[in-house]
Amino acid sequence: MIRGADIVVRSLIAEQAEVIFGYPGGAIMPVYDALYDYHEQIKHVLTRHEQGAIHAAQGYARVSGKVGVCLATSGPGATNLITGLADAQIDSTPLVCITGQVAAHLLGTDAFQETDVVGISMPATKWNIQVRRVEDIAPAIAKGFFIARSGRPGPVLIDITKNAQTDFGEFNYVPCLGFRSYKTYEPVEKTKIQEAAELINKAERPYLLFGQGVVLGKAEAELKFFLDKSGIPAASTLLGSGALPQDHPNYVGKLGMHGNYAPNMLTNQCDVLIAVGMRFDDRVTGDLKRYAKQAKVIHLELDPAEVNKNVKANVAVVGDCKESLSMLTAAIEAKKHESWMARFREFEQQEKAAVMQHDITPTKLGLTMGEVIHQINQYKADDAVLVTDVGQHQMIAWRYFNYKKSRTQVTSGGLGTMGFALPAALGAQLHDYSRQVICVVGDGGIQMTIQELGTIMQTKAPVKIVLLNNNYLGMVRQWQQMFFDKRYSFTELDNPEFIKIAEAYNIKSQKVSDRADLKEAIEDMFIHDGPFFLEVVVEKEDNVFPMIATGCSVEEVRLS
Repeated sequence: MIRGADIVVRSLIAEQAEVIFGYPGGAIMPVYDALYDYHEQIKHVLTRHEQGAIHAAQGYARVSGKVGVCLATSGPGATNLITGLADAQIDSTPLVCITGQVAAHLLGTDAFQETDVVGISMPATKWNIQVRRVEDIAPAIAKGFFIARSGRPGPVLIDITKNAQTDFGEFNYVPCLGFRSYKTYEPVEKTKIQEAAELINKAERPYLLFGQGVVLGKAEAELKFFLDKSGIPAASTLLGSGALPQDHPNYVGKLGMHGNYAPNMLTNQCDVLIAVGMRFDDRVTGDLKRYAKQAKVIHLELDPAEVNKNVKANVAVVGDCKESLSMLTAAIEAKKHESWMARFREFEQQEKAAVMQHDITPTKLGLTMGEVIHQINQYKADDAVLVTDVGQHQMIAWRYFNYKKSRTQVTSGGLGTMGFALPAALGAQLHDYSRQVICVVGDGGIQMTIQELGTIMQTKAPVKIVLLNNNYLGMVRQWQQMFFDKRYSFTELDNPEFIKIAEAYNIKSQKVSDRADLKEAIEDMFIHDGPFFLEVVVEKEDNVFPMIATGCSVEEVRLS
């Protein structure tokens, strides 16, 4: 017989959890006491805030492909996880979050730090449960891990009362392999594959869009084989970046509001649109009433709830895209679409002349975000992980970072969570200390979770932090400039001396405001064996283009 708290830890070990991110408190104290005895079998990382813990777990999960784990206490500790849960839910990130709760006999009495976290987190989780008895702990954790990682991944929250943690019970861990009320995926229908293949074989201007579902489904090789045979141009969503190397001959760029010119413009000129592992987010489609109305739409998607939700599919292939792409590749004819591909390259040259050359090789005095990312590309490894926060720097880093490997793009996509990057980069780095992890963040977002520099200091995680500082909430300021008559309402920031803060955490730091110093500073950052904080002062009123304004068609792309 062992305590429930020991059952919690042993269950995590049984699920091969390597690292837990968390913050202790009264209602989860028994589990922390148990962790004291298992420190050689499982690593715990003490973050400086519960939001930091869950974002770190997200970063770990996104890079490793494993389930991220975090711990928090009841009340405010649990509610501090909600933003991360919502972020993980919309971005399909597998998490198991365990929270402490007041003893079962105190539930409903408004006891100290009692909060209905199950009720609060229900809309932001794939599954949640409250455990009140010691004998229910192991089955709940087993079921939680299975749900988090299977099918379309997502976050799970398990709330465990204090009495369940302190009571004694038998430890008999049985991994969950499925249950009747939960289907992880639908079998692929061969008739749908044939229908899709017929449309593709007849198409003169086929076009493929791929999203994070390719990464989650481990279908990167299948996507490449399909494109090699079909000759079809392919563009990526924000979270799909890296699933196909950018130097692949069929790759034509990035989709969406701040994506590349050609992929957006030609969406409304294709005759067959193939969507693989993406959900037609509004930042990709723009005005749905004017989105690809001329095209026959083929949608390869694991989650049936995403089919016909935003864009109606002529052929919906529900199932694992690793399987469906392989079947589709076998069914299509080998082709080349050289004249159609040439159209993309023409638009690409227009964007280079109008936007890219000014971003990455500027002639103006002030530094641009684009040239910083361009310089980073010269020193990064092929498998370097880019972790970004939310805002202008996020879009610029995404546009100019050279993705060559899968699972190298970590950002908050659907929720757009400022403060995400710093702890997420920590989590990504702790999966593999030897891998380059580059955290690109703005001066607004970093101040939301800047305390996690303390966790980086304590773990000695060699994260390379690049702060692009324009002393503004840059993306909001851009919108105010373009759509609110330059009424800059509460977007200018009086910032601290970031270098002094980083140095206070014993992190090697450097500040650059002159172009002549940029290359050497970036080289020093990558050479340094340990965490590094590089602040680059960039132009205050530099905007991100191309841009499709909210409510506009994908064809209404602004280059300036």
